[in-house]
Amino acid sequence: MRSQTSRPHHASTSAPIVRVRRRLLLRELSNPRLVVSHISPNWFASVMGTGIVANAAATLPLIAPQLHAFASVVWVVATVLLLGLIAASAAHWVVHREVARSHHRHPVMVHFYGAPPLAILTIGAGALLFGPDIIGSDAALTVALVLWSIGTVLGLATAVIVPFLTFTSSSVTDQSAFGGWLMPVVPPLVSAAAGAPLIPFLPAGEARLTMLLACYAMFGLSMIATAVILPLIWGRLARHNIGNSAAVPTLWIVLGPLAQSITAAIVLGAVAPVAVSADLAEFLGFAGIIYGIPTLGFALLWTALAIAMTVHTARRGLPFSLTWWSFTFPVGNMVVALSVLAFATGSAVLEVMALLSFVALVGAWVLVAVRTFNGSVIHGTLFLAPPVTADAGKPTAPSAPAA
Repeated sequence: MRSQTSRPHHASTSAPIVRVRRRLLLRELSNPRLVVSHISPNWFASVMGTGIVANAAATLPLIAPQLHAFASVVWVVATVLLLGLIAASAAHWVVHREVARSHHRHPVMVHFYGAPPLAILTIGAGALLFGPDIIGSDAALTVALVLWSIGTVLGLATAVIVPFLTFTSSSVTDQSAFGGWLMPVVPPLVSAAAGAPLIPFLPAGEARLTMLLACYAMFGLSMIATAVILPLIWGRLARHNIGNSAAVPTLWIVLGPLAQSITAAIVLGAVAPVAVSADLAEFLGFAGIIYGIPTLGFALLWTALAIAMTVHTARRGLPFSLTWWSFTFPVGNMVVALSVLAFATGSAVLEVMALLSFVALVGAWVLVAVRTFNGSVIHGTLFLAPPVTADAGKPTAPSAPAA
């Protein structure tokens, strides 16, 4: 009898092939819930960088009316982004409280607590510019006042708390200074500039005078602090060179207080007549121009240095991180400063400089926004854990791995 040899039935014995469908979004995250696991304060720089594009467009000489629709859309996008980040930050504090509480102990991350109030103030300033056409004049004024108040309180808090934490930290050395040190002291300066347009809406008399004096006091707070910090940054660069490539974009932050102070000096002088005597108002208006032009000179010097250092570093490799948003907000501040100076002086040269700077701003914003969207929404790598330490003398950028 012929033996019958059984043959394997491949269709019935082989393991079934399981096709895993790759996610279209958050591709690199093992679990979508990790989106809120490391929402750090520096994420709010994306709101700052987006909002300033809208605000800068509204101040441009000659073509501001033609850009109003574009700027309005960008402001709405920035507002939605702010609300989303506030919600994500709240979820982060609830679900990952220990990680959230560790940020203030990080020698680099702690300085970016200035970003949330800056983001709030940027959106609040835009509310007066774009809000009336979207939500009505009364609602827009209310939103602007509320956001200015919240941003100012938070900004004054960071201006005190963050330097205190720095002064009492054992990890700070003479090599630690970097552009981010300016972040916690800049919000009061933005409050000064953003508060000026609100003064005419206040009751005449003591309320307007108090607001004007408070804005000038916050102007002095930020600029004197900036005058203390700038030599530390310059000295570190001279003694220890540029340092960590990931932190190079933060050198552009220096432009922020310089340009914002020009804007504050000009706009406060412009609204002074509704709060003080005619003679004092005339002096304040003149003082704003006298301050603004020399400060612009140093701002342009630093712009040239920042460009040179960025190009020098890019040749060796400049990894993408959230610090790239430093290419947007400070440049936007320069656009606004050039625009208000051009209006105050009638200079056609400054008008052209403002327009060219705006083109550069939009280009930088598109680049950084696309890279951020790709690294966060598409791949999710920007939601991974930031570093927990910083190398002394070579500040590590507070961001996730490069996307």
